[in-house]
Amino acid sequence: MVPLTDTIKEIIHLSDLFLLDIKHINPQKCKGLVGFSNEKELAFAKYLSDIHKPMWIRQVLIPGITDNKEDLETLNDFLNSLSNIEKVELLKYHDMGKFKWESLGQAYELENIRPATDEDISRAKEILKIN
Repeated sequence: MVPLTDTIKEIIHLSDLFLLDIKHINPQKCKGLVGFSNEKELAFAKYLSDIHKPMWIRQVLIPGITDNKEDLETLNDFLNSLSNIEKVELLKYHDMGKFKWESLGQAYELENIRPATDEDISRAKEILKIN
């Protein structure tokens, strides 16, 4: 987590709600997915819980990457350790932005990943015990 300067603490104090995206609960898998570990975002979530700031958690459900049962159970355990979560949102992975990567001449790293379905979301919600 970045150092919490007085300015940052004041901004946090003035904020009513935080939206926190957890890219992947597993630090190594998170690094493979986005290029860096999740340690800072998880530490920030714990900090917000400690100071009782309301938070919504969001995670993109990517089939074969973020929908592993064990990882979702680990995510559930982490979420249950926090006291300030008002909402958990699972967002369906889609490939609508693929053309942007192609137009930039860059490889689309999730090329062979199918979009998430309603069934994928339902399964994950069941594991996470959310509605």
